[in-house]
Amino acid sequence: MSAPTTVQWFRNAGTRVYTGSGRLVVHGARRVLAWVRRLYERIRAWLSKSSGWRWCAKVAALLVAAALTRQIAMAVLSGMYVRIESGAWSWTLWAAAIAWLVAAYRSGRPGWTPKERPVSTGDGAEQPAPDAGPSLPSLQDLRESLARVGTPHAHIAVLAADLGTTHDRVREALDQHGVAVEPVRMRGRGSSTGIKGNALPTRTPPPGGVVGAGQPANNNTNNAPTAPFREGFRVQGIGQGGRIVTDPAETTRHHHTEK
Repeated sequence: MSAPTTVQWFRNAGTRVYTGSGRLVVHGARRVLAWVRRLYERIRAWLSKSSGWRWCAKVAALLVAAALTRQIAMAVLSGMYVRIESGAWSWTLWAAAIAWLVAAYRSGRPGWTPKERPVSTGDGAEQPAPDAGPSLPSLQDLRESLARVGTPHAHIAVLAADLGTTHDRVREALDQHGVAVEPVRMRGRGSSTGIKGNALPTRTPPPGGVVGAGQPANNNTNNAPTAPFREGFRVQGIGQGGRIVTDPAETTRHHHTEK
């Protein structure tokens, strides 16, 4: 597997940052929504414990707390904006950009999944974490898909659509089997990231199915013993024309090989 060139590395890095940025935005939005839901459930549970004027007092306290929180947040954000605009805190923009690029690059790797925490429903129960998503394609699945859609090369997106999975899961499976991923051209689709037609490892033949160099092939079928079978008589083949004969009438086991 050859090392990628500088242009290919920057292209793959840009793809990872783009993919990771989308994942971070989606994951961040889900975290915010989960936090809002937990806060709502706690407030509702707190209010449900009271009634009458006590309930009204709690609602008034919540409104006052929300107003104070809004004023504090606006004051902090306004102060940060003034300092950044004046240049005093311009370094924070560079720091935030670098931190985002690093996080997006790490999140854009194949097989990345966010660390999900169980979400409390407010009544002591917890929702299970979401499933891991589509299953990882096997090497045999990749071979069959490449045979169907390859021209002879195939893009990862085309393989994912044919297998009914995602781009990341196909990329993870290819990395797991050490398959080189590089820009390839499909007929009628142009050039994109994919694999060549001969990139997948060949299937390993079963033991005994291949004859070594210089060795004659044993294609005859007269390997059965000529002695009559008795009760308990057993013949076990061991490959390359050899066999183990077990005879209860004898106290030793014979190991025969074909010459």
